[in-house]
Amino acid sequence: MKRFISLMAILLTMAGTSFSQPGRNTSESDINKLALAITAIDMLYVDTVNTTELVNSAIEAMSVKLDPHSRFISAQEVKKEQENLTGNFSGIGVQFNVIDDTVFVQQPIVDGPSEKAGVLSGDRIVMAIIGADTINLTGENSKTSFVQQNLRGEKGTVVTLGIVRRGYDDYLFFKVVRGDIPVNSIDAAYLLSKNTGYIHISNFSATTSAELDVVLTKMKEDGVNQIVLDLCDNGGGLMGAAIEVAGKFMKKDQLIVYTQGRAYGRDDYKSEENGVFSEGKLVVLINENSASASEIVTGALQDWDRATVIGRRSFGKGLVQRPIPFRDGSELRLTIARYYTPSGRCIQKPYGEDIDYNADITNRLSNGELLHVDSIHFADSLKYKTLVNGKTVYGGGGIMPDVFVPMDTTKTTQFYRDITAKGIVLSAVTGYVESNKTKLQKQYSTFPKFNSKFDVEKSGLVDLIIDRAGKEGIEVPSKDSVLNEMPYLMLQLKGYVARSMFTLDEFYYIVNKIDPIYQAALKEMNVKL
Repeated sequence: MKRFISLMAILLTMAGTSFSQPGRNTSESDINKLALAITAIDMLYVDTVNTTELVNSAIEAMSVKLDPHSRFISAQEVKKEQENLTGNFSGIGVQFNVIDDTVFVQQPIVDGPSEKAGVLSGDRIVMAIIGADTINLTGENSKTSFVQQNLRGEKGTVVTLGIVRRGYDDYLFFKVVRGDIPVNSIDAAYLLSKNTGYIHISNFSATTSAELDVVLTKMKEDGVNQIVLDLCDNGGGLMGAAIEVAGKFMKKDQLIVYTQGRAYGRDDYKSEENGVFSEGKLVVLINENSASASEIVTGALQDWDRATVIGRRSFGKGLVQRPIPFRDGSELRLTIARYYTPSGRCIQKPYGEDIDYNADITNRLSNGELLHVDSIHFADSLKYKTLVNGKTVYGGGGIMPDVFVPMDTTKTTQFYRDITAKGIVLSAVTGYVESNKTKLQKQYSTFPKFNSKFDVEKSGLVDLIIDRAGKEGIEVPSKDSVLNEMPYLMLQLKGYVARSMFTLDEFYYIVNKIDPIYQAALKEMNVKL
């Protein structure tokens, strides 16, 4: 009893301690309530508890109430995220976000294990089968640390992913062989014409600036004076990398982005010198999956009238997170400010309790925004002017392109979606290349020869896919229908074979031919392939 009375005295003393400071909204009673609760549980609860887990859970719960991008991450998660941006590791090869206790695939890493198995952007990973164990990856088990702990592993080991995909009622299962995951930013860089270069950046990491320096220097040496910078499906990355990339296309001392928040004044970030490609025609490609760092680059180049932006409105992620480190290595990634383009546009799209933030892209499709430019309406208050030519641009979240290109919904059919969902396309190509490797290398010693001579129809790939689809119980159309009505599949098959024989440059060179955004860029650059 005496110990209990002493304990209560300590707690009551804590409750009377003042934590308030001028200018803060937090009352001392709120802060004391948290301290009192954890101390009482630690000292008085009937069973022994892990107070560290309780505190972490409390911080995580608070962060969820703030905005879609503030979050608490464990020490292990911090380490893994740093690996994603700075080095190599072994795993399944996906970039993912955890939203509402669900693991969403942001994008499979190009040419990585998951992409080869058939995993797609937007998939939800709900379970992992490792050996005899089936591991649930939803709810409490969707924490980034737990997901990474189970999906990463020794090279060559196998994990089977259970996936929920929009449009399918049943789980889809993909057998993924873990492999080394390189952290490269530039997937493709090649010449469209004698004076036109194409560069695809998949993410912004610690190596992006150096990678781009090498590419731009080589292209200038080759006589390139106009560039297509493809940021479609680029989910972002390091803010510093985005600033460095934008600066390579700008003049010295031009504003690239500024940040501002309630507790932080305005911070301006400018180009430090004339960029290596500060002159010459520039086109930037974006779509609804281009986010964060991609939007910083695009917004700066559009606002300074440095580039023509082509595609569809970008994602709209413009919140700045500051890591608040704890002694155990964990962090609270707390949103402290918003990103603004040089003209003053806020990149962040609206969010709140009355907005289904995760359904935004789906809603854009259903309301017609991804298909018809006249379905997009902006209030007058969202109009801004570019800084050189005074051209009208729009705020309200994301970057609206100068040239709108509707989503092509005709390039896929139910058959295509089914064979993709089952991983048949990539598995068929992999088997075909392995079986015919020597023959292919002899016939097509160079890419130009392959590009002009390789015939998908004569290769037998379509027959192979139809046969595998039938064995999987998929309703199969006629071969003529596949050949004549699925041009994207034909190019994709050819592209995957080229990637297996050559590099990603050749893959993009082939599959881009049917991409409407890419075609609009060629028209803008007056390039004919």
